[in-house]
Amino acid sequence: MLTEILQRHQPFQPVVLFDPAKDHLYPMDFTAANTDLTPDILDNELLFSDYITQLLAKHNAAFGIGGYGEHRTIYSRSTHFDTEGEPRRLHLGIDIWGPVGTPVYAPLNGTIHSFQFNDQMGDYGATIILKHVLDGVPFHTLYGHLSVADLEGLKVDAPVPAGQIIAHFGPLSENGHWPPHLHFQLITDMEGKVGDYPGVCRYSERAKYMANCPDPNLILAF
Repeated sequence: MLTEILQRHQPFQPVVLFDPAKDHLYPMDFTAANTDLTPDILDNELLFSDYITQLLAKHNAAFGIGGYGEHRTIYSRSTHFDTEGEPRRLHLGIDIWGPVGTPVYAPLNGTIHSFQFNDQMGDYGATIILKHVLDGVPFHTLYGHLSVADLEGLKVDAPVPAGQIIAHFGPLSENGHWPPHLHFQLITDMEGKVGDYPGVCRYSERAKYMANCPDPNLILAF
């Protein structure tokens, strides 16, 4: 149902400023097929960040993009994704890779559902979750890997108008120790969680989680 509702309401305000007439997006690959991402790079957050920066510069790209439904081997860099029996590897959002400080905008009217500093290696770091209602149907957008300063002064249930700057891409020390980027995710049912929701699931649970987390490109339209 949410997919059809979002399709009816397209287009939305941009989440990051991007001019398709002149700006280029580079599709990122974080699966096992990307053999350029060696263990030495993944185990060093500075080398990993340099890898992303150089890749975007090489392709003259404003942002790197992708990741929804991607089976990612890169999560082996953090025990945060290790679960008993089967590690979490399937990505449920879209990542937008770019410079620290890149502004993040609310794509549609909403309210602040929750926010939290998920300060663990490999986690979201500073995180904001908005609640929206379209055609009477509630859903949520999650913004991960933000700047900690973006959490200051926030209040649950405060209104957030479409087009308002809500956050910025955070630095390594504040974004879960990842190269600067935004994790953007749609969530129908928060399942009682606040300030956090899995952005990566076990592959065996992909049907359940992808049903609850539809393709974020329904809003991004990249």
